[in-house]
Amino acid sequence: MFSYVFRRILVMIPTLVAISLIIFLIIQLPPGDYLESYIAELQAQGESVDPQKIAFLREHYGLDRPMWQQYVQWVAGMFRGDFGYSFEFNMPVSEVIGDRLLLTMVVSFVTVLFTWAIAFPIGVYSATHQYSWGDYGLTLLGFLGIAIPNFMLALVMMYLANVWFGTSIGGLMDPEFIDKPWTWAKWKSLFEHIWIPVIVIGTGGTAGMIRKMRANLLDELQKQYVVTGRAKGLPPGKLLRKYPMRLALNFFISDIGSLLPAVISGAEITAVVLSLPTTGPMLLAALKSQDMYLAGSFLMFLALMIVVGVLISDLALAALDPRIRLEGGVAR
Repeated sequence: MFSYVFRRILVMIPTLVAISLIIFLIIQLPPGDYLESYIAELQAQGESVDPQKIAFLREHYGLDRPMWQQYVQWVAGMFRGDFGYSFEFNMPVSEVIGDRLLLTMVVSFVTVLFTWAIAFPIGVYSATHQYSWGDYGLTLLGFLGIAIPNFMLALVMMYLANVWFGTSIGGLMDPEFIDKPWTWAKWKSLFEHIWIPVIVIGTGGTAGMIRKMRANLLDELQKQYVVTGRAKGLPPGKLLRKYPMRLALNFFISDIGSLLPAVISGAEITAVVLSLPTTGPMLLAALKSQDMYLAGSFLMFLALMIVVGVLISDLALAALDPRIRLEGGVAR
């Protein structure tokens, strides 16, 4: 098992290197750089631009260097814990992104737990009560969850909360805790406000997981070993838990790798709508202003979360299914 984990971690290294290269190239693709965007903004406001100051800033930030040197400098800095300097905020990137990364991780983790807690029992119920009224009702809700975009659901919930209760559901904590040190009261406020964003972000993923769990379990319930178990008199509950449900879990766990990207990408847009202090709004602002080090650091963090999610999925599958352990060489 150790050799399998070691190989999987080794595969992550070239994957992250390739992702970092793609991220850097995509950020550099638009014409110009941050300083040119800054100059255009000043000129639009009617302010004058000092060419000597711009030349000094371009040299100071290394924007006059070839692209490959900028990339090497950025990657080498990340290994030292230096993510570069944010042009927009005039401070190191590590100081800008601190709490936002933590809040993004908390929201994503709670959303994944919410998705599993809701999707698993509903998927099992729909498969074991096929074509019942409950199955039809849950299927309808599943299709609605898949069809309605997260940001649209957020707008509807904000409107209903304002009209029916006269309150706002934006933000992740009470205003007095923003930019304050983490205390028990701040954590309590976070978990009191986190449920609306979690429900909004997790709805699409939950609906999709329900449909997949139902389909996979229905496939298993039609196989010969289930018919044999019934013929031998195994109780339905024991038969379901011991055989088809365990095999259907393989697909459920393997979806961790696709669930995390869906959660993270959905959270970016939803964060803007709900005014969440996560990476989403700041990432969009950094991309618009071409603040390459800030945007690149955010994207690398999101990529790392996805790669780690796939690793967790692979390890969980190897632990659950002996066929994967044997075929993947885990047992050797």
